[in-house]
Amino acid sequence: MSRRKSILIVGVGSIGERHLRCFQGTGRADVSLCELNPLLRKTVADRYQIVKAFDDLTRALDDKPDMVVICTPAHLHISMALAAAQRGIHLLIEKPLGTSLEGINALRKEVISRKIVAGVAYVYRAHPALASMREAIHSGRFGEPVQIVSTSGQHFPFYRPVYRETYYKNRATGGGAVQDALTHVVNAGEWLVGAVTSLTADAAHQVLEGVEVEDTVHLLTRHDNVLGSFSLNQHQAPNESSITVICKKGTLRFEMHNSRWRWQIEPGDTWHDEAAAKLERDTLFTRQADSFLDAIEGINPPLCNLEEGIQTLQVNLASLRSIEDRRWQALSVSQ
Repeated sequence: MSRRKSILIVGVGSIGERHLRCFQGTGRADVSLCELNPLLRKTVADRYQIVKAFDDLTRALDDKPDMVVICTPAHLHISMALAAAQRGIHLLIEKPLGTSLEGINALRKEVISRKIVAGVAYVYRAHPALASMREAIHSGRFGEPVQIVSTSGQHFPFYRPVYRETYYKNRATGGGAVQDALTHVVNAGEWLVGAVTSLTADAAHQVLEGVEVEDTVHLLTRHDNVLGSFSLNQHQAPNESSITVICKKGTLRFEMHNSRWRWQIEPGDTWHDEAAAKLERDTLFTRQADSFLDAIEGINPPLCNLEEGIQTLQVNLASLRSIEDRRWQALSVSQ
């Protein structure tokens, strides 16, 4: 049996606390944390009986954890990841990977030269129904993909009532619908049908009170020969997200809100549902944690590796440029 891994969680706000809880839940990790806010640091440390709770990243890294999970606002991700990589520490970085490409090449160089396992926490990839649908697409059973269509929405104030006081209020810190929510769906789409090669986008602030960033987005994409469209808002009442992939011999649909995927081949036929996955609140994040621990042990690659995370970061940045320029953007695919 492999030894338990030491895991440092950097930033224990909402998502950091969830990562902490889920890595603990694997039963395979000894967890420490680093958090600047003294009240939050003590509260989370007490809640999960964390012995090592640091207030300084350098001291936390000097403790030599096996891996770091970076859960701070997105504009801090790359610099913090680079500091860990320079010490040879494995990396799981929350999405999005960053808010610019600054420092990306230096991070890539350290990861390669030091043979670090580095992943980006796009948790949709841990969903068993999405993974099963991807396997079906890649098997060729439904023929070559030609189109991908995604529609998503939820009432953000209901699920994140303090959004006005967080990173979300500013694009510079990773806020807005493109970097906060759409990036999840785009990354899943790239996993299914390949990297985005060009795009055009439109977005606006339509509803959410107390912020000016976009809360509604429409994105048109090309994935080489596959045409794509992604629409998302953060203010509708239904909490629903679906990704439909149309292939030459059939159509497949992933429904996040129903934890299932379904398919249809013959015109006039009904949907054929694959068994729905039974998911608890933390299931996807615990599956992601287990998978990353397996990656460190050489059992499998990360669910979303660094290059794939860089690719989706480029989609985020190109989308924001297109929203401002109202022009198609070509991407230099990093994968």
